[in-house]
Amino acid sequence: MTDPVSIFDRATLRKHRDRAARGFAAHDFLVREVAERLADRLSDVTRVFPLALDLGCHTGEMADTLGGRGGIKTLVQCDLSPAMAAKAAANGHATLAADEEWLPFADNSFDLVLSCLSLHWVNDLPGALVQIRRVLKPDGLFLAAMLGGETLADLRHCLHEAELAEEGGISPRVSPMADIRDMGHLLQRAGFALPVADADQVSVSYGDPMRLLADLRGMGETNAVVERRKSLSRRTTLLHALNLYQQKFADADGRFPVDFHILTLTGWKPHPSQPQPLPPGSGHVPLADVLSGGCGVLAPVKD
Repeated sequence: MTDPVSIFDRATLRKHRDRAARGFAAHDFLVREVAERLADRLSDVTRVFPLALDLGCHTGEMADTLGGRGGIKTLVQCDLSPAMAAKAAANGHATLAADEEWLPFADNSFDLVLSCLSLHWVNDLPGALVQIRRVLKPDGLFLAAMLGGETLADLRHCLHEAELAEEGGISPRVSPMADIRDMGHLLQRAGFALPVADADQVSVSYGDPMRLLADLRGMGETNAVVERRKSLSRRTTLLHALNLYQQKFADADGRFPVDFHILTLTGWKPHPSQPQPLPPGSGHVPLADVLSGGCGVLAPVKD
């Protein structure tokens, strides 16, 4: 047997989220923005989902945003952090503390699983996707958003350069990010039908980079990588990094643009009623006719 994947220290992540829970409302702009985007996508689906799961619910922002979309009659919320879950429970929905890596739900339980900015902290993402498919009913929908791509790339660059200069080496300070090119394959590998993965971004401008660090802490998004340096960062290293950040990335107004890259995942639990690919060789239009414009699909373009 192979050892389980261990990229993130989940106990540390839980502590960060517990700490952030009380003041989360002052830093929840990113979660609320992405929750609105997910809710808009749900509105485009011509189906109703009576029983839904909000996986990684933070303090209930997804529930606040849904506003009746999706025909959801019962919403179950869960979060790794007991403190986050306790705050979320105030909205009246069924809520529990649960780990995305060990879902405590029966097979074929939910019509819909939503997840807003939580899955980027999962160690075994393929395994988590398999569990999500397991708890969905046949023809149930999975709709999620997670951080990925080049999120915080500028800050990461400056921290690495400063740590190398001040401490003679670097340690992981920003979580490794998923790549959009891999996500569709992961959905398919996990057994989802009609998998789609796409990328978007949320752009924010800060007048003071310390405010960005405060928001990351307030969101519970600070470093929980297993291989991180366990000692406190040197003050000189942080000041060096912020000075580099100002020199290299401040705009003409002295502000600091920050891009959060959002990966959105969509997939359905397989069901016989879903569209199926045609078997090879079953086409009825000769390829030569298509290429010549004979069927009106690819007609020649005139100047």
